[in-house]
Amino acid sequence: MASKVISATIRRTLTKPHGTFSRCRYLSTAAAATEVNYEDESIMMKGVRISGRPLYLDMQATTPIDPRVFDAMNASQIHEYGNPHSRTHLYGWEAENAVENARNQVAKLIEASPKEIVFVSGATEANNMAVKGVMHFYKDTKKHVITTQTEHKCVLDSCRHLQQEGFEVTYLPVKTDGLVDLEMLREAIRPDTGLVSIMAVNNEIGVVQPMEEIGMICKEHNVPFHTDAAQAIGKIPVDVKKWNVALMSMSAHKIYGPKGVGALYVRRRPRIRLEPLMNGGGQERGLRSGTGATQQIVGFGAACELAMKEMKYDEKWIKGLQERLLNGVREKLDGVVVNGSMDSRYVGNLNLSFAYVEGESLLMGLKEVAVSSGSACTSASLEPSYVLRALGVDEDMAHTSIRFGIGRFTTKEEIDKAVELTVKQVEKLREMSPLYEMVKEGIDIKNIQWSQH
Repeated sequence: MASKVISATIRRTLTKPHGTFSRCRYLSTAAAATEVNYEDESIMMKGVRISGRPLYLDMQATTPIDPRVFDAMNASQIHEYGNPHSRTHLYGWEAENAVENARNQVAKLIEASPKEIVFVSGATEANNMAVKGVMHFYKDTKKHVITTQTEHKCVLDSCRHLQQEGFEVTYLPVKTDGLVDLEMLREAIRPDTGLVSIMAVNNEIGVVQPMEEIGMICKEHNVPFHTDAAQAIGKIPVDVKKWNVALMSMSAHKIYGPKGVGALYVRRRPRIRLEPLMNGGGQERGLRSGTGATQQIVGFGAACELAMKEMKYDEKWIKGLQERLLNGVREKLDGVVVNGSMDSRYVGNLNLSFAYVEGESLLMGLKEVAVSSGSACTSASLEPSYVLRALGVDEDMAHTSIRFGIGRFTTKEEIDKAVELTVKQVEKLREMSPLYEMVKEGIDIKNIQWSQH
């Protein structure tokens, strides 16, 4: 109960004007925006002028650091500045204790042993280490990897790298709801399959895969199972034993922790072996050499402990906001499609497509709302999302997708403002769309034979 009160208090603190910061220049909430004099607070960045800081609804890209995590890191920065690998004096021992405490906090969140946690720089490094490391270690007998077409780009690129080295990769398609076909997975496994890598929660569409069922299939065939759980830990219950995963990638900045730190879970029994990506001092059980980033690791541990305490409360709060956003948009707009399963989905991810609007214009028109059209790692591309294409979404609808990311500190006022701005921009674009006019007149545009000149 105490954690609920603390979280609610922080949410109010982060969204309430106070003291000399009453104009709330650095806050992104709708409540704060009402206090800002837009003429004085307008911001010009990358050629775009916006009237103050936008609402932040891009929680799958990254989350704001929780003030309690910041406090833990700040105290560690001041008092635990020794090298955690210095074994001959107090300063090293203090830093080592801080790192090992964080290792325990991370392990508890996923029902693992602290000895199975390897600290790295983030989920991208963890994914590379898992996919390449396992296949390189078992290269004499294992030549085949199975993954899906909707994985994070770093997993897909790691698999393509392995293909260049002579390994074979099967990229499984997914169903229209984004879920893996378990029978297709079963049929794809071969005697020389060395790894199955399937993301737990998709970063673009929020779909939660049937992890226990996938793990059981892998166990039946004695194939190691790796999962990218960057979007899962701290948001949905994770149990590495129930999931039967051999390796799992994690990241701190997706759960209100700092950037630049993550972890790879490496199962001890039955043991999974992998070749390290880099060599050096042999830290982290010889799997990840280099001096540990003590303060980031402390922040990661603190974020995991908070997530474990507040997961149920966060889910309830975020689910209410997701429903408020979806219902608010659908009450005022037709032609709104949710991408991905609604039955097996993380509640903080809402990926919507808006028919009869041009996607880039929609995104640019929503400059007062910080949202994304897909993964932050591929957002520079103007191509439609490869994840949505894998679901079979029409290219025109894939181009109009917007991913709304809702989190612990999102407020009702922000959601209401986001609904208002989204509806306004979609209506504006549809007024300029001849296709939408034809649809309103009852014309089936799919059956029109367009002439070419």
